Amino acid sequence: MNTYITLMKLTDQGAKDLKEAPKRIEDGLKVFEKMGGKLIGFYATLGEYDYIGVGEAPSDEAATTFNLALSSLGFVRTTTIRAFTIQQFGDMIKKLP
Repeated sequence: MNTYITLMKLTDQGAKDLKEAPKRIEDGLKVFEKMGGKLIGFYATLGEYDYIGVGEAPSDEAATTFNLALSSLGFVRTTTIRAFTIQQFGDMIKKLP
């Protein structure tokens, strides 16, 4: 499975309805799992982003579909980064000409 880091910022709507955020997060995780995803970690953070999620998904398409669904609810905006393990990175380096 591929690893993804998702950076999330609350929208105005998400900030106004903050008390419901824990339930929305749990509901979102259930949807992610139904799409074949697996949560590795989820963090509420200080700074530019309000939440950071680290997860695995079977494909870029599955990860993108989940993030589109998440953003369409209107509570957060996402930026997702495809992440590679040290082993995967080393394997890529070995293939350099």
